[in-house]
Amino acid sequence: MYSPSAPDSNSRSMKASASKWDDAMPAIIDSSHLRSKAFGLCPGAQPDFSPLQQSDLALLVERNRMLHAHAVPAMETLYQQIINTHNMVILTDANGVIVHSLGDDDFLEKADRVALTPGVAWSEESKGTNAIGTALAEKTATLVHADQHFLAANHFLTCSAAPITDYQGNVVGVLDVSGDQRSFHKHTMALVRMSALMIENQLFSATFEDSITLHFHARPEFIGTLMEGIASFTPGGRFLSANRNGLFQLGLSFSALQSHTFSSLFGLPVSALFDHYRTAAPGLLNLCMHSGVRVYGRAQLRLANGAHALTDNNDIVSAPSIPHATNPVHAARRLSGLRYLNTGDPQLELVIDKVNKVLGRDIPILVMGETGTGKELLAQAIHNDSPRAMSPFVAVNCASIPETLIESELFGYEDGAFTGARKKGSIGKILQANGGTLFLDEIGDMPFSLQARLLRVLQERMVTPLGSSKSIPVNVELICATNHNLRERIAKGLFREDLYYRLNGLVVKLPPLRERTDLDTVVKKILMSESNGGKYKISVDVLALFHQHKWPGNFRQLTNLLRTAIIMAGDEQEICLRHMPDDFFDDIDTGAAALSASPEKMIAGGANLEQMEHSVILKTLDAHGGNVSATARALGVSRNTIYRKVPHLK
Repeated sequence: MYSPSAPDSNSRSMKASASKWDDAMPAIIDSSHLRSKAFGLCPGAQPDFSPLQQSDLALLVERNRMLHAHAVPAMETLYQQIINTHNMVILTDANGVIVHSLGDDDFLEKADRVALTPGVAWSEESKGTNAIGTALAEKTATLVHADQHFLAANHFLTCSAAPITDYQGNVVGVLDVSGDQRSFHKHTMALVRMSALMIENQLFSATFEDSITLHFHARPEFIGTLMEGIASFTPGGRFLSANRNGLFQLGLSFSALQSHTFSSLFGLPVSALFDHYRTAAPGLLNLCMHSGVRVYGRAQLRLANGAHALTDNNDIVSAPSIPHATNPVHAARRLSGLRYLNTGDPQLELVIDKVNKVLGRDIPILVMGETGTGKELLAQAIHNDSPRAMSPFVAVNCASIPETLIESELFGYEDGAFTGARKKGSIGKILQANGGTLFLDEIGDMPFSLQARLLRVLQERMVTPLGSSKSIPVNVELICATNHNLRERIAKGLFREDLYYRLNGLVVKLPPLRERTDLDTVVKKILMSESNGGKYKISVDVLALFHQHKWPGNFRQLTNLLRTAIIMAGDEQEICLRHMPDDFFDDIDTGAAALSASPEKMIAGGANLEQMEHSVILKTLDAHGGNVSATARALGVSRNTIYRKVPHLK
């Protein structure tokens, strides 16, 4: 039972549970070995490592798309914590068949030997004692190290696995970290269990679309963390389900909770909950549980069509419209948090440090920067690290929507509001983001006539759809971005000064790619992302040109360039100059075109261009061991050009 005298007793309980788990592991391994023998397996046998056919694997992923979508971000986070430790992160379905994996390059070859790849089954029936199969059989987190594996072929492995359960407690998959047994770390199991719990919480929150979902804990700082309890209720307040920590804090079994309501468990009528979220800036709820323990809570009111709900007392109340659409594709592509954007550039590190200080403080953020510098990437990372991470992130590009449509796109409209309006109306982007984060990209291009209306929404926290006389409460975290100098636009009468001062709670500026010091790291990350974990690398001479390039399109340009280069390289593992598209050399101030230019054309470039050419030639010479012919071939120029540009070689 959750004790009011010990607000962090669930934390101590988790530690006690871990100790109990350590004590139970030898017995679990022994039982698993007995089952493996009963399956007719022989320790010295060569196991079947044949994967599913590609079509069957695609079907497997589709059947597990919700699990896959919500697990991938957690897997990426887990992988970043164990990277370069000779390990890989694995997700399986409820039968132990691998659905997705991420791994270190230096371990992948060994992993291929035992087929730790998508489509291969790792149940006890097929592989004997192993962390994945045994975790499924025992329905508990399992560590299998070295010769604890039943099959000798797997003795070089150390594996830590935790089952993933759905809202009813059914096992739907397994999260596993497998690696070389010489790289064993005790903390790996804790990371796996925490990551599995994170996936469970995300699956839970995505399950109930038409519901009231409460995130609660006796300590407010634990809301939004893995320690929080989560409980869902129907719009009328009837109990639906709770996650593991929710069941623990409520102190009742799942079956006992079926007869309860929101009001009976937390001492607050549903109508009062709705009233709380009609206020301009609703803070945390202060609730008293049925046991007498006081907890803090934050509710998500995700009600279909959102207008009304039936309370515990059968009274009809008007509910705030706070929709929440969980799109598994978007979840799968969810961008990493702020710390994963920090790749070593001091300017970006300063931006991230500033942003971290205002997370969850209801301070609007204005992101400045050139086109393609990653403004939306930063906005998504801010959302993912904020207390609103489980709520919608809605992005609106104010420059891409026609001026005649932007008002209806932002504010929504009622049925029949204008000619061509969609039947039943449209909710609008601002209300779609309710409870979450609204990202207004290219805010400097918003039509002047709409800026006053946006300002009113931000000040009053109420939205009135077109054609409606009713105002709907809205609660969003606001992030805006622009590549304009807004002060200059204010001076020209193109942007409202009062709106500017409402948006710039914290102003940060992203550096352009040409000014960043982490280009090599960025290139590696993009290559890994665009090649689905492939082993491509950039040749020294291409990288030298990258460092000389001005990158007017910033990351968007670099990403498209590398995507094209990967296709051109095909089965080749190194991306060279011949794989670069022609327009790359048109844009750059050096390279083949510049080196081939006549002295008259070179005058315009001045000393800086000559220095850049000289630097590229020297770096390419160094990469080819001083071989002038090889350098000339790599740069696409004649040997005479090389000798002319670097006279001391003669």
